[in-house]
Amino acid sequence: MPDTAVRRPLRADARRNHQRILDAAQQAFAVHGAGASLEEIARRAGVGSATLHRHFPSRRSLLEAVFRDRVEALCAKARQYARDSEPGTALFSWLRDFNAYAATCRGLAASLAHEEREPARVRQDEGCTVMITSAAGELLRRAQRSGAARAGLRVDDLLALVGAISLATEHRGDEEQARRLLDLAIDGVRVP
Repeated sequence: MPDTAVRRPLRADARRNHQRILDAAQQAFAVHGAGASLEEIARRAGVGSATLHRHFPSRRSLLEAVFRDRVEALCAKARQYARDSEPGTALFSWLRDFNAYAATCRGLAASLAHEEREPARVRQDEGCTVMITSAAGELLRRAQRSGAARAGLRVDDLLALVGAISLATEHRGDEEQARRLLDLAIDGVRVP
């Protein structure tokens, strides 16, 4: 099917299955993190593995569907900070929000960063990773232009730092340590 093809609306039973899969995935990811068993998610949703994969062809597509609303809210916060704060303050405030978000999503940041890219039929500009990268990139460019952030930094450096902090602290459940580590990282991002 070409990328430009219009998809037909789902039948009522397919819509129900889709929603049941999302609900089961949200619960499983909350308990077991981004690595939760897809077979267990299908079982909890009352569907077969093939049905789950028909709706969500990869783990990444399921993760993106489950966390999309939260990512959109995080990106809206970046736009608000950009409007209401100095560039450095906007970037560092948003990084703290992203760090807190990554801590609550148990492995999502690492999973989205390391999974294989989606098939060509999924538009790249709709993905959570693309939205987060775009939001962070705009804040970083503004902070660099204002002299608040080091010139050589790249947006993927910042996102990798937050992802690494999330990975290092997720099994301990120590949000305070995650905040301290991010403060250390921010000290390295700031222009002295």
